Amino acid sequence: MLDVTVAKSALPSSGALVLPVAEDASEQAAGWGGLDAATGGAITRALAAAEFTGKKGQTVTILAPGAGLSRVVAVGLGKPADLTALVAEEAGGQAVASLSRETTVALAAGPLAADWAAHMALGAVLRSYRFDRYRTTEKPEEKQRLAGISVLAADPAAVRAAWEALKPVAEGVFLARDLVSEPPNVLTPTEMAERCEGLEKLGLKIEVLGPKDMAKLGFGALLGVSQGSVQEPRMVVMQWHGASDGDRKGGKGKKAGRARPIAFIGKGVTFDSGGISIKPAAGMEDMKWDMAGAGAVVGLMAALAGRRAKVDAVGLVGLVENMPSGSAQRPGDVVKTYSGQTVEIINTDAEGRMVLADVLWYCQERFEPRFMIDLATLTGAMIVSLGHEMGGFFCNDDALAQQLHAAGEASGEKLWRMPLGEAYDRQLKSDIADMKHVGGRPGSAITAAQFLQRFVNGKPWAHLDIAGMAWATKDSAVSPKGATAYGVRLLDRLVAEHCEG
Repeated sequence: MLDVTVAKSALPSSGALVLPVAEDASEQAAGWGGLDAATGGAITRALAAAEFTGKKGQTVTILAPGAGLSRVVAVGLGKPADLTALVAEEAGGQAVASLSRETTVALAAGPLAADWAAHMALGAVLRSYRFDRYRTTEKPEEKQRLAGISVLAADPAAVRAAWEALKPVAEGVFLARDLVSEPPNVLTPTEMAERCEGLEKLGLKIEVLGPKDMAKLGFGALLGVSQGSVQEPRMVVMQWHGASDGDRKGGKGKKAGRARPIAFIGKGVTFDSGGISIKPAAGMEDMKWDMAGAGAVVGLMAALAGRRAKVDAVGLVGLVENMPSGSAQRPGDVVKTYSGQTVEIINTDAEGRMVLADVLWYCQERFEPRFMIDLATLTGAMIVSLGHEMGGFFCNDDALAQQLHAAGEASGEKLWRMPLGEAYDRQLKSDIADMKHVGGRPGSAITAAQFLQRFVNGKPWAHLDIAGMAWATKDSAVSPKGATAYGVRLLDRLVAEHCEG
């Protein structure tokens, strides 16, 4: 991850310089710190030639402008009244995207408020992500040289404090992206559980349940998914106790003095072949990221612990591999879930909801959370509905739904609420069991959510179907193509604004 340092505003003598510019304030930018004078007016001329006005998303790169600088990148912030943390992050990401060949980069925060300067740095860091662990023949000119960015600010102490609050979020995003990017022969359920255990250094309490533990509990749904694979399943429980003493209170199934936590649950299918209902060969390699929901939960819990969030939170991830074999689950099987309800298996490629069914019931029974939010790359139908622009979510609590939507808008990880209803629920009627787990093609993302709702036992709950958002085939302002870690910043924002204190 890029190293971020903060220093007093001064014109750098070498390297690249990023100039954030508000709309119609290009003259002010050109004169920053005597830059225009030091470059013989090159900045003013270049901005005028490019008709640069500082509109949001507008960028201009000026090569070798003088004063010892290799290049200057002016990036538009839009109208000052419309400046938000997200706008600042996207500007930072846009600027750094063209600077990977630089070794030193300075961000001229100048008159920007400390929070906006720190968010620009966050955007730059997020956009700089690279997963190159397995590259061995990369040419020197293909490697990223940039290792750090210096923020030049009028009030360095304030920017430094703001950045220190954001840095753990960036680290959580990078952790989630790393997990989702790993190949499935490396990131097995066992390996992912072991990486979760490494987060104890942040203060998280980690428990790992193996197949014997889950069999004893009666996790028939989760274990049914994993039975065709030689890779053993795991469930990981992560606890963060950060609430202040004044917020603590007792409750059933919890230690005396503990607050009722908030809970996040992730689908962690480390590779999904579809099982007996095997997927087409084309594109199956993408199914290594069918654990992106679990990756986001792990990244979020790391972020909350890293920034010492004043909240009690639990994160649970069900980790399995879905493979075809002589021991694999069959269409037509009936399994008994941890809740005691029975499920007729219709399609073994609809496995994620079976993993979540057991984990959701376990979570609400053990922790009695204030609310539960699950994340899953659950249905292709959600991609058909919303494309790759936003995630779909279902919620049984209007207040929670409004908070989630607002957090999505603020973080840039947008959500659109989808319906729930009894008519969809009737599609899950089985002739031989309490329910079947697939309701047919019509409304299939909705019927998947209806299935999950049967395992929340009336607790406030939201289901985020992130199938279209977990992996990107092209760059965005704050994320290169590949794993996005969608959900980490969204849910961190939800916690910060509505759950702490």
